Amino acid sequence: MRAHASPADICPGRAGLGRSVGSDGSDLKNRTRRGSGRPTLADVAGRAGVGSITVSRALRDPERVSEHLRRRIAAAVEELGYVPNPSARALASARADVIGVLVPSLTNNVFSEVLRGIHDGLEDCPLQIQFGNTHYSTREEERLLRVFLGQRPAALVVSGIDQEPATRRLLEEAGCPVVQIMEIGPDPVDMMVGFSHFEAGKAVARHLVDVGCRKIGFLGARMDPRTQRRLAGYRAVMEAAGRTARVTTTAAPSSASMGVSLLHRILESEPDVDAIVCNNDDIALGVLFACQRAGIDVPERISIAGFNDLDMMSVAFPSITSVRTPRYEIGRCAIAMALAAIAGERPRESVVDLGFELRIRESTRRRGPEK
Repeated sequence: MRAHASPADICPGRAGLGRSVGSDGSDLKNRTRRGSGRPTLADVAGRAGVGSITVSRALRDPERVSEHLRRRIAAAVEELGYVPNPSARALASARADVIGVLVPSLTNNVFSEVLRGIHDGLEDCPLQIQFGNTHYSTREEERLLRVFLGQRPAALVVSGIDQEPATRRLLEEAGCPVVQIMEIGPDPVDMMVGFSHFEAGKAVARHLVDVGCRKIGFLGARMDPRTQRRLAGYRAVMEAAGRTARVTTTAAPSSASMGVSLLHRILESEPDVDAIVCNNDDIALGVLFACQRAGIDVPERISIAGFNDLDMMSVAFPSITSVRTPRYEIGRCAIAMALAAIAGERPRESVVDLGFELRIRESTRRRGPEK
């Protein structure tokens, strides 16, 4: 079961305005003219109610901005008497030969595959990659982003779509191509490549319903935004099928041993559960080990499904059903999009959905009719 297209099919390259006031309540137009005498790009952005990167796009490449926004920006430019500064533009173009990449983990197999794709995508390219590990911390993400921006990177690649408002503003004002990875959504900062975790969560839950499972549980750890969306997909299927959502989660990091612990917890509260949706493969493997130790037959007594489809899922006994996510392809596509944007060749679509694939294996074998 596969959703959407391959990166080669999509990725570029390889394959009414109000008065603006300052923080002191003064009129922005008058204040800026009394100061430097020359309104800035940020002043135009503030007057138009958009980000500076949007103003820059509208002035440099109007076709990339909607007509409504173009009119607002044009009105702000005229009102403020803004004139682009050639010297500032030349200075802004002097960027480091570095692409900054922010991921939440450098050891997690999921993100190591993404980083491998990014690295391979830079083959024979003079640009260098600088990695930053946010450790799933929004505060650390903002700190590292400020460090990267201080180096004037050629482009930025950042994980996820749930940045804090301050971090989002930094990305919008970065003045370089920005690619958000691992997810898709309706409001990219600049460009975005990934897949829908909500739809993937629906797909695996629907599969368990289809093979005859009736009391389906969900086990999740860390509960980052991507996991939350998978859980929302599971809940949507349970509701549509008239089933009870049986959810056991923890904020602690994910691991196989955490899978063992979470299975024990859900069996204490839901002893008749007959299938488990795990928010990743580490937990799924721990659930399998715990079932084997307790003499619980898989899949006759409990079916198990994971997420990400790491290599161990196909060689486990029984082999474990999992959602295959295009991690390597996301890395390759992200860097291709960034390089194309640096070269002035924008991708045809700003949001690229690479989809996912449900790999059905022995752990969710179809059941016979209920007795």
